[in-house]
Amino acid sequence: MHPAMQARVEGNIALQIRATAAAAEFYAMIGKPVPVSKIRYQVVTKGNAYHIVERSTGLTKGFRWTWKAAINFAQVLEARADGVKVTLQGVEQ
Repeated sequence: MHPAMQARVEGNIALQIRATAAAAEFYAMIGKPVPVSKIRYQVVTKGNAYHIVERSTGLTKGFRWTWKAAINFAQVLEARADGVKVTLQGVEQ
């Protein structure tokens, strides 16, 4: 990726993190729980495979041959989107 584009992506990520932290702080001030974020990835059956589809874009992020493997992969993608370093074996330290 071009350095200018990479810098812009990293800047947007930093702004998103700050916005999320600020929203949580404001909700804490008024004593209400922070709204739960929507599910980002959905498992869809297509033929003999289960596709993991990103709901916001409609793009397939991967596929698995068993339902359990597809659900596990979708949960890993969700955790990674939340900033947690996760592998299919467990959480990285």
